[in-house]
Amino acid sequence: MTAAVRLVLVEDNQVFRETLELLLGLRPDIDVIASVATGNEAPMICAELLPDVVLMDYRMPGLNGAQATEAVLRASPSSSVVCLTASVSRKEVDQLLAAGAVACLTKDEDLDEIVAAIHEAAGHAA
Repeated sequence: MTAAVRLVLVEDNQVFRETLELLLGLRPDIDVIASVATGNEAPMICAELLPDVVLMDYRMPGLNGAQATEAVLRASPSSSVVCLTASVSRKEVDQLLAAGAVACLTKDEDLDEIVAAIHEAAGHAA
């Protein structure tokens, strides 16, 4: 059996973050090792825990998703970042990808699509 993907959630909306943490935490193929509310917190927790994947919001207080992605990848170069946001412009997607994110999804995606993107980012077959 393949090891579970070690995941850090970065999401400022507490209800959405806790719901996503619960839903993903029920899956045996994903291990939510931490969740934080701001992009400012993400680099420090990722440097400490070295997750496989970081699920990153775009619009947050402090660092936005692109800025936080750059900081996370400096702190934990072996991690992959998947952006999950309510809405995003083409310019913002370009900024996220330039910062090193491997995918950008919207929050209205089906949970299976989000899980598939997490596994793809981790290098696992979904």
